[in-house]
Parts: sequence; C-alpha cells; structure tokens
Amino acid sequence: MQSPVAEQGHRPPLDDLDDPALYLNRELSWLEFNQRVLAEAHDPRNRLLDRVKFLAITASNLDEFYAKRVGWLKRMLRTDPLTVTVDGLTIGDQLANVIERCYAMCREMDGCWARELAPALAERGIRLVRFEQLQPAARERLTGYFEHAIFPVLTPLVVDPAHPFPFISGGSLSLALNVRHPESGQERFARIKVPQNRPRFVDAGDLRFVPLEDLIAAHVHLLFPGMDVTEWRCLRVLRSAEIGSPGEESDDLLELIESELRRRRLAEAVALAVTGTLAPSRLQLLLEELELGPGDVYQSQGLLGLADLMQIAALPIPELADPPFTPAIPTALQQRTDAASFFNLIRERDVLVHHPFESFDASVVRFIDEAAADASVLAIKQTMYRTSPDSPILASLIDAAGRGKQVAVLVELTARFDEANNIEWARKLEDAGVHVAYGRPNLKIHSKICLVVREEPAGVTMYAHIGTGNYNSRTARLYTDLGLFTADAAICADLVRIFNYLTGYADRLESHELLVAPTTLRYELERRVRREIEAAQAGRPARVVFKVNALEDREFTRLLYEASAAGVTVDLIVRGICRLRPGLPGVSENVRVVSVIGRFLEHSRVYAFANDGAGEYFIGSADLMKRNLDERIEVLVPVRRADLQGQLHDLLELLLADERQGWSLRDQIWTRDPNAAGPGSHAALLGAAPFS
Repeated sequence: MQSPVAEQGHRPPLDDLDDPALYLNRELSWLEFNQRVLAEAHDPRNRLLDRVKFLAITASNLDEFYAKRVGWLKRMLRTDPLTVTVDGLTIGDQLANVIERCYAMCREMDGCWARELAPALAERGIRLVRFEQLQPAARERLTGYFEHAIFPVLTPLVVDPAHPFPFISGGSLSLALNVRHPESGQERFARIKVPQNRPRFVDAGDLRFVPLEDLIAAHVHLLFPGMDVTEWRCLRVLRSAEIGSPGEESDDLLELIESELRRRRLAEAVALAVTGTLAPSRLQLLLEELELGPGDVYQSQGLLGLADLMQIAALPIPELADPPFTPAIPTALQQRTDAASFFNLIRERDVLVHHPFESFDASVVRFIDEAAADASVLAIKQTMYRTSPDSPILASLIDAAGRGKQVAVLVELTARFDEANNIEWARKLEDAGVHVAYGRPNLKIHSKICLVVREEPAGVTMYAHIGTGNYNSRTARLYTDLGLFTADAAICADLVRIFNYLTGYADRLESHELLVAPTTLRYELERRVRREIEAAQAGRPARVVFKVNALEDREFTRLLYEASAAGVTVDLIVRGICRLRPGLPGVSENVRVVSVIGRFLEHSRVYAFANDGAGEYFIGSADLMKRNLDERIEVLVPVRRADLQGQLHDLLELLLADERQGWSLRDQIWTRDPNAAGPGSHAALLGAAPFS
C-alpha cells in the first residue's frame, strides 16, 4: 500500500541544504499522516469495528485540521499572501493543494464507508437504515421516541423578511429544507439543527440504526404543519479555529480566552459540506450568507460527519473489535502499599512508566493522590495542559489544598479546543484555595511536570514526575506516553526554578539538568547532534534516534541532513509531520524515517544519542517544531539509569522494526507491507512485562 506525497519539485543540488526542494510541505505532510490513519480503515487485517473507528478518527482529524490550518491559510492569504514557506510554496499554492487533497480524502472516506465498511457491517447484521425501511412496529416506536425526546429540542428556522438567515454553528449537522405553502405556492428556505446532545444513530433494534437526521426528516411535517416540505438536504459548516489577533494582550488572561472562545463560535466559515445537490438558488444563498466561494463546497453522496461513526465502532461486539486490556501495574510499585513506601521507592531509584501498557492510574494518579493525603507532604506543584472533565488528579489537588498543603497549578488556558474545560477547572481550583497561575499568550506551558515537597527525618525532600503526555486519565488509555519518577536533587531543583519562573516575575529561566524551552532545549539538542557529527567525521560510531510527533523545524531538519551527510546514522520515528526527505544520495542516505500507526496514538517523545558508547536518553514534552523549541515552556529530562536506558533502547528498536504497523518514508513516498504478518509493536507491548 502506498501513500504518495505531492511532488515538491526537482531533485535538489546535493551541496545546497537550503534548497526548498529538500523540505516537504508541513500541511501536505500532515495530510499524509491522516492518509495513513485512513489506510487502517481500509486494512482487512484489522477487526471490523476497529476499521470503523479508524474511519471516524480520520474524519475527526480532518475536521480539526481544516478548522485550524485551512482557517490559518485563508487568514494568511488575506494578510500576507506573498509569504513563501521553506518548501517554496506560496500561501495560495498551499491553500489550493490542501483543499484539493482534503476533498480527495473526503471522497475516499465516503467510498470506504459506502463500498467497504457499511456492506461488511451489514454482513454481520449491523445496518444503517432509513426510517421508511423499518417495519411498522419499529417505526411506531421510533416515532414515539422522536415525539418525546427529539421534537421538543428542535427549533425550525425559516428565512423570510421577518426572519434573518440563521447562524449555523461550526461542526454541527443541519437539515436544509424547501418549504412551500400548498395554496399560494410561496417557497421558503428553512433550517433545522440536528441536536448534538442526542445519539447520532438511533437504535431501532436488532442492530439497526437510523441516522438522526433521517428520523427528523421523516417527521418534518410536525415542525411545519400545513406546509409541504418539497426537498431536504443535510449540510455541515466548518468554522475557523483561528481566533484573536496576533500579539493581543489583556490584563486578565482568563477574560481574554473566554472572549476568544465566544469569537470562535462566530468565526468565519471555511467550508460547507452538503449531501447531494442543492438547488442553485439555495446554494447561492448559503454561499452568500457564509461568505464562501464555490470552491469551498464539498458535495457528498453519503453521510456527513463521519466522525460520529465512533458510536457504531463502540458497539459491544467483542469478536469485531480489539480485545479489552487491563494496564499492568508497574512491577516496582506493586509491593508499595502506602505513601511512605511509594516515596521511599522513588528516593531509592528512578522509575520509568510506559502508558497505556502500564497503568496511569496506578502510577501517576496514585503519586498525586498519595501526596495529597500524606501528612508529610508540604507542597504540590503541577502543570495542566489538557485534562479530563472528571480528572481524579485535580480532585486530589483540591483535596490537598483542603488539608492545608501549598498547592500550585499552572493552567494553560490556550490549549486548543480545551480552553473551556481548562477555564472551568481553573475556577474550581481557585475556589478550593489552590494557587492558580496561567501561561502567557505568547508562551504556552506545554511541559508535563509535577513536583512534590515532603518533610522527612533527613530534611525536606523533593519528588518529581516528568512525562511526555498530559495529566489525563482518559487519553492515558489511548495514547502511548512515558513518565519518569525521580527524587534526583538536581532535577528537582531545576523544577523549583521552572515553577518559580512560571508563577513569579523573571526575565530568565535557568536549568542545569533539564533541557528547557525556550532557553536551553534547542541549543542542547543541536549541540548533541553536532557531537555525533564530530564522532562520525573522526571515524567513530555515531547515531541519533528521535521519536517525535512532528519534525517541522527547518533548522533542525537541515542539521539532520548535515548529520546524515557526515555519516551519522539518523533513525526517526515520526508520527505526523515530517519535513525531511530520506534517501537522497549524498544528503540523506543515512536517514531512516518510520511512522507507527496502530491501536494507540503514538505520543511519547524520546531523544537518544550514541555519545561514543555512553548513550544519552531524554524524554519529555517537546517535538521538533519551531513552536516547541522556541515558543513554549517544554521540558526534557535525562534518563540515566542503565536498565531504564536499555528499556528505551528496546522500545525504539521495536518501533523501528515494526513491519505490521510501521510505515517507511523514502524520499517522498510512504509505504508499508500490506501482507506483513506478526502482531505489531502495540500488541507486542501489551504482552510484554512492565517497564519498571
């Protein structure tokens, strides 16, 4: 199976590392990642409901990409159209290529559902059906459901001189109707929003499901009594996630973000999707009101909002989905039954945990819960970027504050699409007496760090957790992430400085053991790559292995080209965006790029350096993106214990060798073996012994 990246131009001169043809386009590279996710929906080696899940994820990913990146490109086209990216494309070129690629992916998703997954589900007795296809008894039951649970929620909105065109919220599904008076023949355009707080697919019994929009359409006469509804179509609008103005400031950051959230709801439309063909006059009305052009319209012959198929993917049919798993309790923690023994363990040695294969709740959640309840703990400090609405961690921090401990939480209010949840938690924390501070508008707090200060017989001792993922129990079962527990005094001292910088007032962020953005991280990573270059030039073994979500930064990509050309072995495990083109003679012959797509979302970041045989390993929150290296608070922590380094080494080698889930990038083409046998790295890790 192949996934071609759009051609970026000629083969570059081998001595010119600034040639735009060396750098893949950021937006198109991300779309190639989503194409690899979509490939999982096509892949018959996956169980059927898991294939439906991957189709839903692809659709959800594409919605978010369109809102974020197409919104940004359109904004840039208006404000700075002459901008040329490092790959040589103008903003206009990128926008045209991206829209074409997105529409092609939408057509492929439609086909995957209509020609592959829906028929396969039907063979197993799972069907999406029209209301009219049901037997009378089932129709009567669903009519009762409609009248009691749906009808009171609906608000029909008609467009006429007394009623302006209704606002259509982003991401919501609507019915667009043509309503005609039976006597005068006068016609009106009407819109009904399909409620998002009701199941999208209504259970009609016997594994049959009626799309909610079809159920509404079948009873639309109740909404327009005495009128004739001559036509209805589904439509869906996507709105830009780009809100606010660059450099905008406020005396109250929380107030600013709340204001921006209100503006996001009213943000400009960036796309319109419709089922079938709308009458030209109706389509023109929509385009005028939404301020869109004909090129912003996607016409589908099937379902809109395929992300809602996650409801079908979640059906409890064990033989059609991956078997459930129970995360292992890390071995080192199994015999530690109370807070004292838990902290004693961390003081004795560092502990490395790997989620979701090892339990987040039995390690990270327990660490903070024990700290909250332990009478010896004096203070807890933590960052919060994304968390769940029912976060047990934040509940423990509220409990800790109630017990009189000093608790400080750095809440990142600008975490995209999590702003409302973070604002709500910030208020709850403040009401409970927690010291709450916020990131700065131009410097997001993306680090995943927690510090516990404890009074012990030998004096005050500090304990830390530094991870690659968010403090979120829900995503910890879906994302692969790493975390290090340590009582290393130097590392904890660095964390004290970081928290003081974030809550206080200083113009300099100091650290000695941790690599911290935006101060030392870029320099220290680049210095270590250059050390490998010097080793290779001297004829010694030299290698770097990076596992990241994205390689987007131009300068770092250029440095990796230099390393490859010097003879350094460069192994990259990149989930999403990758600007680098491996396999170019004399430039990137020594580079291997692998992307692992499977049951879990690869989210951990690992940086490994050969270092003349004295290997160096770091884990943390930072990707190789300009924003992570220069514009956010990011933290990488060294992993120094030899056995833990060995575990990271084995993990990286497992991912690099994965033929079942691993895709390889060669120049500009992503490929994998569609017939590869074996369990894949995720299945192998589920069956492996715990890390610690």
